[in-house]
Amino acid sequence: MDPKPDAVVLLSGGLDSATTLAIATDMGFACHALTFRYHQRHLIEIESARRVASALNAASHRIIDIDLAQFGHSALTDPAIPVPKDRPHIGVPSDIPITYVPARNLIFLSFAAAFAETISAFDIFIGTNATDYSGYPDCRPEFTSSFESTANLATAATTTSHRKFKIRTPIIEMSKSEIILTGTRLGVDYSLTHSCYDPAPDGSPCSRCDSCILRRKGFRDANLTDPLIYPD
Repeated sequence: MDPKPDAVVLLSGGLDSATTLAIATDMGFACHALTFRYHQRHLIEIESARRVASALNAASHRIIDIDLAQFGHSALTDPAIPVPKDRPHIGVPSDIPITYVPARNLIFLSFAAAFAETISAFDIFIGTNATDYSGYPDCRPEFTSSFESTANLATAATTTSHRKFKIRTPIIEMSKSEIILTGTRLGVDYSLTHSCYDPAPDGSPCSRCDSCILRRKGFRDANLTDPLIYPD
């Protein structure tokens, strides 16, 4: 039996990335998960990523330390900036919320490409979503397509061989309910995941940030029960 091809999967510990890891595994890849501890407010997601990687039998799981809090300008990395709650219009393209972390996916994909090059992997999965997203410019298909072109110009692995990197975004056009239904079919245990931007000290979700609102709506639309417990 031929060995499974290797792939790098960006894994935050959230619903979208967990589903993306399940999809990549179902496609027959040996998945090497990559998680970032970037001084985010919702640091509890790191433990969720560990649990998800283990449950979905990732071939390996690395946690990379970078300090994006040094730059600030985001409610996810600066505790002085409050996380917005109960926003009425989530995902309006012209409205980039303060939870946007400057160039985060650009940075994460650059690390993923570097890691992929060292293990001779040419498939990189990221769980960006352009349907139920929160207005982040680095979640758009145009961005991942552009990054793929850049990675194929910037690395020795692609300039000295006939192989090219493929940035795979399997859930990018799915609604949140479609993502949840897909993950459920593939056996994702969503009780292991974490989505909240502003969790309580015990890790319980706030229920009111953009991420909680989108997650809860997704489960309702899928006619499924979210296994997480919310304060309301």
